[in-house]
Amino acid sequence: MSRKIRATLGTGFRMGAINKGYRELLLSLRKNKPHYLFVDLVMLQKAASESKTSYQSILEVLKTAGDSSRIIILSSKEMAGEAVMAVKAGASDYLTYPLDPLEIRHVLENIQDQISLTSELDYLRDRFWQTESLENIRTRNARMRKVFEMIRSVAPTKSTVLLLGETGTGKGLLARIIHTHSNRGDNQFISVHCGAIPDTLLESELFGHEKGAFTGAVRKKLGKFEMANGGTIFLDEVGTLTAAAQIKLLQVLQDGTFQRVGGEETIRVDVRVISATNVALDDMCLTGEFRKDLYYRLNVFPIEIPPLKGRVEDIPQLAMLFLKKLEAKGQKGIINVDKKVMEGLKRYPWPGNIRELENLMERAYILGKGSTLLKDDFPDVISRFGDSPSVSPIDTSQTLAEVRRNVVAEAEKAYLMKLLTDSAGKLKSAAEVAGITTRQLHKLMKKHSLQKEDFKV
Repeated sequence: MSRKIRATLGTGFRMGAINKGYRELLLSLRKNKPHYLFVDLVMLQKAASESKTSYQSILEVLKTAGDSSRIIILSSKEMAGEAVMAVKAGASDYLTYPLDPLEIRHVLENIQDQISLTSELDYLRDRFWQTESLENIRTRNARMRKVFEMIRSVAPTKSTVLLLGETGTGKGLLARIIHTHSNRGDNQFISVHCGAIPDTLLESELFGHEKGAFTGAVRKKLGKFEMANGGTIFLDEVGTLTAAAQIKLLQVLQDGTFQRVGGEETIRVDVRVISATNVALDDMCLTGEFRKDLYYRLNVFPIEIPPLKGRVEDIPQLAMLFLKKLEAKGQKGIINVDKKVMEGLKRYPWPGNIRELENLMERAYILGKGSTLLKDDFPDVISRFGDSPSVSPIDTSQTLAEVRRNVVAEAEKAYLMKLLTDSAGKLKSAAEVAGITTRQLHKLMKKHSLQKEDFKV
């Protein structure tokens, strides 16, 4: 077997031979240092009884001998309560007989997640990161680690930052983290969603206007840049700026000055600009939709943020973070997510990214009734992804032909689910990608009990 799962203290030990078997096990642990150690609960009880010591003492000895081996308790369903006590005494988790390969895999994945979190502690405890940011910068993804390293480097500077990424990837949160960890952190952070402001009002919103500058301008108004003086302004969807607003923004970036709409007074400000876009600004420059000189000014320090589907390993901790925040307000006693549901969350492609995950968790929390969010609390599409295991157990009682048919059927269903999700339930588009007719797609969906309504965004 691999080094990960090699040592087991199980029911193979006779009562009279426990002490000898226990000593042999310790020698084996010191030699092999397995990652995981499966310990039968009955044997643990007997070992504790014979040595007149506690679960905790024995588990500590086993972990020390195995160089921090992770211990998993094996017990009958009737003794699950006692198994929980063993976990509290120092074991990492427990499993009940009969052992289920899928449950074993879930337990090992959860333990590995905890190991990854532990390895991050030195990084998270760094004094650079303020306490309120620690939960938001947790990641097990290499690309996101690189993002946070870049943020750490650029935050203390005055440099202009351009955040690149799909809608819903958390660009606004990252902009605020940059501001918080800069020497402007005690001053204003002004966020402007450029795409949500009508073109006719955008210039006035950003730079203000004088009384009488246009119909409806009954009094002088300060713009967002004046409000952000000494601090940071975040321009989301900067690619939607009008031509006039682009010229004024370029002027601010070049010399820190601008004029209000309808005004002649030159106003000087000291503002750090962080902008974000979900479109390719360099392509917009080629078509003349965006000024090249402005693009070069904004693109001083670009940071590309991966989509949620590109950081699958972060989904469980993000889901639990959102659940924790919801529970803090709702006080419903919901503290967990069903394992199969979590598997579905990890396999779902998340076209709406982190924002979609947060909204889904809020919906599920509203529907949830017990201490754990179940598949009925989530849309059917999440349950369907959770019901399609990535690795199926092989049944050697079947013929090779039967195994082939089952594997093909599972792969076919998984492919269709991904295809329909990517096309948001649009059958014509999905059929074109698959290289089949819409009628053939209908037949395959019926075969696998798939409904297009479950995949519409």
